[in-house]
Amino acid sequence: MATYFVITYTATAGANGPLLGSDEEDIVIMQFLVWDAASRKVVTEQQYIVRPLSGDINENVLGEQCREDYGLTEEQVKNGQPFENVIDSFDAILSKIADGDTGKVAMVTDGQLHLRQVIHPKALAKNLDLPEYYNAFYDLRKEFKSFYHSEEMTCVADMMNFLDLESEEEEELATRSVRDMSKILARMVADGHRFVLPEKVVIRLEPGICSRTEEVDSACVVRARGLPWQSSDQDIAKFFRGLNIAKGGVALCLSPQGRRNGEALIRFVSPEHRDMALKRHKHHIGNRYIEVYKATGEDFINVAGGSNNEAQQFLSRGGQVIIRMRGLPYDCTPKQVVEFFESGENGCHILDNEDGVLFVRKPDGRATGDAFVLFASEDDSSKALAKHREIIGSRYIELFRSTTAEVQQFLSQVLNRSMDPRTYEQQQPLIAQLPQVPLLPQQIITSGTRKDCIRLRGLPFEAQVEHILEFLGEHAKSIVYQGVHMVYNAHGQPSGEAFIQMDSEHSAFLASQQRHHRYMVFGKKQRYIEVFQCSGEDMNMVLTGGLPTQRPVMSPGMLVWDTAALPGSLPHPLSVPPPGTPRPQGPHFLGAAHHPLHPPAHGPVLSGIPPSPIKQADAPLLLPPPMGPPPPRPSLVPQNPLELPHSSQAPPTLMPPPLKPAESGIHPPLIGQYGHMPVTSQISTGSNPVFLLSNARTSLASGLHPQVTLVPVSSSQARDAQGAQGIQKPPVGPPLLPMPYAAAAAAAMAGARLPGTQKRSFEQAFPGDTGAASIGAMKRGPHVNPSLFHPLYPPPQMFPTM
Repeated sequence: MATYFVITYTATAGANGPLLGSDEEDIVIMQFLVWDAASRKVVTEQQYIVRPLSGDINENVLGEQCREDYGLTEEQVKNGQPFENVIDSFDAILSKIADGDTGKVAMVTDGQLHLRQVIHPKALAKNLDLPEYYNAFYDLRKEFKSFYHSEEMTCVADMMNFLDLESEEEEELATRSVRDMSKILARMVADGHRFVLPEKVVIRLEPGICSRTEEVDSACVVRARGLPWQSSDQDIAKFFRGLNIAKGGVALCLSPQGRRNGEALIRFVSPEHRDMALKRHKHHIGNRYIEVYKATGEDFINVAGGSNNEAQQFLSRGGQVIIRMRGLPYDCTPKQVVEFFESGENGCHILDNEDGVLFVRKPDGRATGDAFVLFASEDDSSKALAKHREIIGSRYIELFRSTTAEVQQFLSQVLNRSMDPRTYEQQQPLIAQLPQVPLLPQQIITSGTRKDCIRLRGLPFEAQVEHILEFLGEHAKSIVYQGVHMVYNAHGQPSGEAFIQMDSEHSAFLASQQRHHRYMVFGKKQRYIEVFQCSGEDMNMVLTGGLPTQRPVMSPGMLVWDTAALPGSLPHPLSVPPPGTPRPQGPHFLGAAHHPLHPPAHGPVLSGIPPSPIKQADAPLLLPPPMGPPPPRPSLVPQNPLELPHSSQAPPTLMPPPLKPAESGIHPPLIGQYGHMPVTSQISTGSNPVFLLSNARTSLASGLHPQVTLVPVSSSQARDAQGAQGIQKPPVGPPLLPMPYAAAAAAAMAGARLPGTQKRSFEQAFPGDTGAASIGAMKRGPHVNPSLFHPLYPPPQMFPTM
């Protein structure tokens, strides 16, 4: 039994009593009484007023209950000593009393809260190492109950009443409490009680393995949510400092893609510690508050339990530290990993050398680029993590502190995952499949595993592309064309994230290193932005929730024409029939199957022209003739060639005189002129005429795409004059031209409809839209950037009167 018992009492500026430590308030009183078991006398009594951290900022520090119970004033608290000075001062006094042998000292408290919920968390917050005797103590309530076989004691007054002892009522609460506890202690020692089994405070989390068959008490498990994604098991154990976590009792939860999702399941040694952990709900790690909820033993087993023999064999080697490696070359070997950690001045040794490396592989045996490595001690851990982002081959390697539960969980996810991604649970994609507009067109998203992209998180919801460019500064010069992609949530609203495609991995690496956790100034607000390097594959995985994506059948920014809400329910001119739909042949137009210029099987033949995203078997791409010598021109020319209107005129008609292929025996090579551009052929697509222009360079200069140009009929007079059959008038209204994605999403979700007869300019049709002015300018100018329009999109010159 100890020689000196140190009775300890604390009070905070906020809640005390049963709620002590539940509100993260600072300590304002620390009271110590040293009782000598040999002489059974009080050796010394010390009371310290502790200055809280908030005392330098706030005028009112103390709560009303604290003022009443302890008689403190704001002036006394603000003039108190710092917490670390109090610890050092009392340690010097105690060492002098015990002649330097603090092994004779034992702490005694009224319950568990003073040490577990107050002193240890506050010491950790100040990065202070407490003397060793703070890691063991006697709970006077438990000792009293076990010795006298009494009912549960909830306070010192209950024990005093049980023993029929008188309390010193004239003293304030802290002094009265420690003096009453010394009387109870003396009475128990006099009655023959021996203090032999103290409570222990476990400072460091010990590793352990959990199997699927193990039974876990649900009364000992909690779920923590809102953790920083880079948190390790030791970081979570520090959050619960003072409470004892079972061996291997921290299980980090992973997403279906194997990444940490900010949640963890924690298993404590007893329900009492679990109940104290629940009182830390919304306590903080840095600036983030952490939510703590009850969980079940089944939840813990599902995350931490494993049955993989390879993982069990790896973890049974007994390493104290596990490091996860990410971004390894697919052909990396264990020898390269050993050399990676042993190289340099601060090299460290892997436990069991190559046997201490576990590569994670897919069910078909292919490497995933991840591995786990064992180390024998904490000293090796710091040296290993110092190699974060160093190079193996041509790739930089990311290093993270890991856990036994993460090893088993990650291997189980990868090895048990079916090759069909629909057989396992998917996380909700950040972008929902809006029915009317693609918020982030798939054809402009990069792909592959090259980490030439960056992901921005924490953006203000009002942020636009120009704000992102300003935030990135000089790194914005490395963004590829159309490389900024804003991410929207399922409701079409900004999610606070963006993906940016850079021109190289090096540019993405520099941007993520130099702009991570920098502030974006937006009006009077400042938001720090997280910047991560990622690949096109990562981008697609996040945006689609892990499901393989289908290419959209519309161009960037194109709205779907809602025919049900338009006058006459006329179909849109750009409608594409579904696969298998028969394609009608107009009386004066040749069908696609009879056209002399059959399109090739793959891609465009002109360099620099993007392929159309429409990939349907019965709707082939309409392409210009291959580059090279032109075919010999037949002598048969229509007597009355069709005069197509210039772009500054409204087209009166688009129908040529009736052509009879049976009489000519050959398809006409020239049917008319579009301004100064010759038209070589025409095709009927449904009820819409399509013209192929003979000169790609000329069509580009005039703002038309060289592959296909669709000219809709917009005049009933033309239909009457030519006697055309089956040609419909297109809906009246402004043309569907590319809009900014955010405006397009808002218009689509608002269910905007176009008036039936209203004629408006672009500026009138899109008030306040910065893109409208530029589109209006494109109407008037002779040159239009062809990359702005889809291959099946009519140029703005075609609609001068709408």
